[in-house]
Amino acid sequence: MRFSGRVSARKTILPMFTQHQLENILFLDIETACIVPEYAQLPERLQPLWDRKAGRYQSAEPDKSSAQLFFEKAGIHAEFARVVCISCGYLKFNADQVPQLIAKSFYGADERSILTDFGGMLDQYTGAKAGRNICAHNGKEFDFPFLGRRYIVHGLAIPFVLQVQGKKPWEVSFIDTMDLWKFGDYKAYTSLDLLSAILGIASPKNDIDGSDISRVFWQEKDHERIKTYCEKDVLTTAQVLLRMSRMPLVPEEAET
Repeated sequence: MRFSGRVSARKTILPMFTQHQLENILFLDIETACIVPEYAQLPERLQPLWDRKAGRYQSAEPDKSSAQLFFEKAGIHAEFARVVCISCGYLKFNADQVPQLIAKSFYGADERSILTDFGGMLDQYTGAKAGRNICAHNGKEFDFPFLGRRYIVHGLAIPFVLQVQGKKPWEVSFIDTMDLWKFGDYKAYTSLDLLSAILGIASPKNDIDGSDISRVFWQEKDHERIKTYCEKDVLTTAQVLLRMSRMPLVPEEAET
């Protein structure tokens, strides 16, 4: 096989996502905390079930009890955790093609209200126009399934875009920036903090991180701090997708 080293015709290199496509994406992030403030308050039926789940962590941390691990680890398991904040936002470009992120958060101590209010907005946003998607970093492994499970726990209608049963992969409206970064590599995990660092984007982790949420929610009861942190993750996810698409970033003065 011979290669001439020449390109026969100039081809237009398209961005990963066009401006139009980016304007039809709802970026989101969720923050979760253990469902009750301490292991002893778990319903009696759930305690042995958590003990079994905690076994996977005790192999790495054998000195910690199941009760200790509950406060530290339960927040990532939808069966033992609650949604305490959902932040979302969409991009809007001005005449000079400079993007701005319009953000909104649903947060507080009442998980059912958070899910109900967010679900109504999500159905309105994704149902109003074809071709709209939702995007999160590691969303396929965490945010999207976690939300779906908590809607079921509360007996609430699952927003249409989260209803994946019976759908083919290309019919699901999920975009995952970590999945895009993998380029087909199934074993790689890259945090949003690391990805933003190598892409020259400001870190969202300049106050707290996900491991602090249960403490801030239950002990400090600082819902506003959690909301601020969650919105930073939404902005950073949008910035990552803009960078991947070779688009200008949201300038600091345009962040909302």
